[in-house]
Amino acid sequence: MSIIRRSNIFDPFSLDVWDPFQGFPFDAFRSLSESRPTFVSETSAFANTRIDWKETPEAHVFKADLPGVKREEVKVEVEEGGVLQISGERSKEKEEKNDKWHRVERSSGKFLRRFRLPENAKVDQVKASMENGVLTVTVPKEEVKKPEVTSIEISG
Repeated sequence: MSIIRRSNIFDPFSLDVWDPFQGFPFDAFRSLSESRPTFVSETSAFANTRIDWKETPEAHVFKADLPGVKREEVKVEVEEGGVLQISGERSKEKEEKNDKWHRVERSSGKFLRRFRLPENAKVDQVKASMENGVLTVTVPKEEVKKPEVTSIEISG
């Protein structure tokens, strides 16, 4: 059995928003979701954007599953201070008057994820591509310079 963690609150590079009331039967949230039904789907679209981050010897590679999202609807930015931000909006499907919905599970709305990049990231050389609903962001790494070692002759 494998355990998959959504977010690690101890990860210093993650800037995910943590909602302390997520999943808690909180009356104010319930009344808000009843009065504004799109609030729940907007929140779930934000939370459901899954992103993997792996580090190779050459780069940091981020992969985001964005099914049904067009390239034009996604923004990849590097903010001052080395923060990678991936954002966009998943459009809502058009509803016809004669349509009868039985189930709605695919979320729509805005999404935003932020990651603090390590100091060795070359933020001026970030590349992004999108294929088959998967966004790949590659952040090259600077080569780690090995400290120069000078041999000192011991006299005496």
